[in-house]
Amino acid sequence: MSTIEKTTAKAFELCLSELEQVVRKLEGGELTLDESLEAFEKGIGLARDCEKRLDDAKGRIEQLIKVESNEAKTAPFIPKD
Repeated sequence: MSTIEKTTAKAFELCLSELEQVVRKLEGGELTLDESLEAFEKGIGLARDCEKRLDDAKGRIEQLIKVESNEAKTAPFIPKD
């Protein structure tokens, strides 16, 4: 794994972890209305960032899978558990 891939993966994991923390806070029901709105706004930003990182990763995977004619071939990504 290249340094860029490690940095991107780490950044994604950190972003996802922060999003999970925000969700737990919101589900806890202990926040005021203003705190809830602020947490929700932060969560939306984190979710969008995670989605962008996933889309970027998908694009990189599609670029790496080539057919003989040098055209990108789309293949489903099946993560290992």
